[in-house]
Amino acid sequence: MNPDLASLSHQLIHAAEGKARFMVAIAGPPGAGKSYRSELLCDAINRHLPGQAAVVPMDGYHFDNAVLESDQLPLKGAPNTFDVDGLHHDLTRIRQTDKPVAVPVFDRPLDLARAGGRLITPAHRIVIVEGNYLLLDQEPWRALHKLFDWTLFIDVDDAVLVERLVNRWLCMGQDHIGALERAHQKDMLNAELVKSGSVPPDQRWR
Repeated sequence: MNPDLASLSHQLIHAAEGKARFMVAIAGPPGAGKSYRSELLCDAINRHLPGQAAVVPMDGYHFDNAVLESDQLPLKGAPNTFDVDGLHHDLTRIRQTDKPVAVPVFDRPLDLARAGGRLITPAHRIVIVEGNYLLLDQEPWRALHKLFDWTLFIDVDDAVLVERLVNRWLCMGQDHIGALERAHQKDMLNAELVKSGSVPPDQRWR
């Protein structure tokens, strides 16, 4: 059954009852709407439990463009272009609930991560982590799985993904040919990996 936002927020609130920290992973391909829906879900939870939900974006752990260029890793957004160990370290600290943890956030218009862009405090009982590869069934991503109490995968048809991704690149200043090339030769390659290589989630959201 495909959940709506209200029922999903109530489901997570119920599942988190009595827990000091409840960690949710929301995964899916590029362009699936993970960031948008994670923030909506966070807001819906906070309407019932003010100040108790927060979002940690995986994209904040992107390697900087200078690092990618020096290491000859041009396909930004591929699994090997993220600081997975750093993400694992921060999520482990967040699970401990003993002190605030600063996490980076990704500034898409600037195409860079901002260190310490968000603070996860002990008051945030429900932490939503969103990103492409959170459920990827390969190392080092596989080590993240045990940190999540509940997982969700957002399914979107490829044709819809391409349309969204082309529009994203156009909005970032690419011409139409460049936007098509980046969508097909970059994003959709990563999308296929996410769709075919992720472990089954607790629930799917189409």
